[in-house]
Order: sequence, then structure tokens, then C-alpha cells
Amino acid sequence: MRLASLLPRAVIVAVVWILGTAAFTFAADSTIVGPSPSAKPTQPAQPQELVVPSVVGQAYVFSKGILEDAGFAWRVTGSVRGYSSNRVLTQSPAPGTRVVDTGAPTVTLRLVRGAYEQLGTPQDSAPYAGTAVRLAGLAAVTTPAKKKTTTKKTTTKKTTPAKKSAPAKKQAAPKKAVKHHAPKHTVTGRPPAFTVKNAPKEPLDEIALPTRALRLEAWVAGKPRNASNVQHWLYQHAWIVTGAKFGWWHGAQALQTLIRVDQRVQRQWGIGAKSEAVARATLSQVSRKSR
Repeated sequence: MRLASLLPRAVIVAVVWILGTAAFTFAADSTIVGPSPSAKPTQPAQPQELVVPSVVGQAYVFSKGILEDAGFAWRVTGSVRGYSSNRVLTQSPAPGTRVVDTGAPTVTLRLVRGAYEQLGTPQDSAPYAGTAVRLAGLAAVTTPAKKKTTTKKTTTKKTTPAKKSAPAKKQAAPKKAVKHHAPKHTVTGRPPAFTVKNAPKEPLDEIALPTRALRLEAWVAGKPRNASNVQHWLYQHAWIVTGAKFGWWHGAQALQTLIRVDQRVQRQWGIGAKSEAVARATLSQVSRKSR
């Protein structure tokens, strides 16, 4: 009878022990499988920036190359069309402006008539699509937090009297320096064939006119006629003719090669007679002024 009275109590103790063990196990599992700490948000990469080059006062044929090399497109506005011999009067954005690299930011040019006749076909915009201009540095500027200044305690050190130094020996009189005359270096460049008033100097960072004409001759060989190839030939043609008119180095030699290029273009593409006439007329002028 005593065993029968203790049995219900033993069952209750066992049930309580089982429930306690299950609660402990569930708490342990929830701690292990808890949510992982959130990753720190990554800051977006800053866009690349471009600096607008200065083409004001330049011949239009050179301005196009400067803007293209700097990663920009261009567009001519106003009554003066995009002939190679015209000059750039104004540009927008202004030179030195920092813009976001949106692909090919478009620089707006306003031209003025040059000193030479307007020949060929005007090109009022870049041969590729331009993109919008977005000024750089327009994002919100965050001021850096002020650094806490800590004052350091200065301790005064006891100074010991300096020992008397022995008298310095008399130095010998310095010898007279012998002047060595450095040999004069001859400046190698591209002397102009003749000078033209207000004409820009030949850019030495560009290839010379004879080399440009030879490369154009090798490039034309075997090229099919399409809009891109014709535009490239006209661009190089205008560069050589305009540079020769400015009196640049060996312009007559470059024009002789250019005439051969125009003749080949006529055989391959069926165009180029007017360009050859322009090159021949320019060669006559350059040869006369170079004497």
C-alpha cells in the first residue's frame, strides 16, 4: 500500500523532468540557429570624372581630335557650319570643367569663319552618339568630424651647461671653382616651311604630316566604301590640307602622298575627285610660298 501511494508522485516527478529537458534543448537550438548578423552595406563606387579640354581659338579640324582623345563628343551650333578651316569661338562647358564620365559628354561649339575657303562637306557633330553633361562634385558634401584634441603635459627637463668646445681650426681658403661650359644642345623639331599670320603652331605631340599621309595611304588599301571609312579619310584629308596651308613641316611632301591617296580612293570607291583638286591647289600654294 505504501508503494501504491508513492507511485503517482514518482510519475509526476518524471514528467516534470522530461518537460524541463525539452525546454533546455529548445532554448539551445534557438540560440544556435539564431539570425546571422546583417552584412555591412557597401558604398557605391564613385563615378569617373573627365576634364573638359580647351579648344577655343583652335581650328575646327584639330578641335575634333582633341575632344575625341579626351573622351568627349561635340556639336556645332550657330550659323557657321563645321568646316575644317573654321575656328572655335566659344565652347560649353568651359575649359577645365570637371564632368561625370557618362560615356561621351557632348561639348557645344560655336565657330567663326577661318582665313581659308570652306571646302568639303561640313561635319556639325561627332560621328558617334554623345551623352548628357553632368557636372561633377554636385553631391552633398559631408564635413569631416572634428578630431579630439588631447593636451599633453609638458615636463621641463633640467638643462646641463654645455661643455666648452675647442677652438675650430682655421679652414683653408676655398679653391676657385673652374667653370665648365656645357655643350650647347641643338633643339630638334619641325621647322615650318613658311609662316602664316595667326596660324597655330604644329603640335609636336601629333605625327608629322608626311607620316600621317603615308599611314592614310596604307590604311585605304583594301578598305571597303562605307560611311565610317569615308569619314575617316575625309578627316585625315582635311587635317593634312589644313596643316600644309599653315606652313607645317614638309607639307608639300605630305600633299604629294595625299594626291596618290585620292587617286586610289577614286579607283576603289568611285569618289574623291573634288578632294584631289583641293589637294593639288593646296600643293601649288604651298610650293609657291616655300620658295
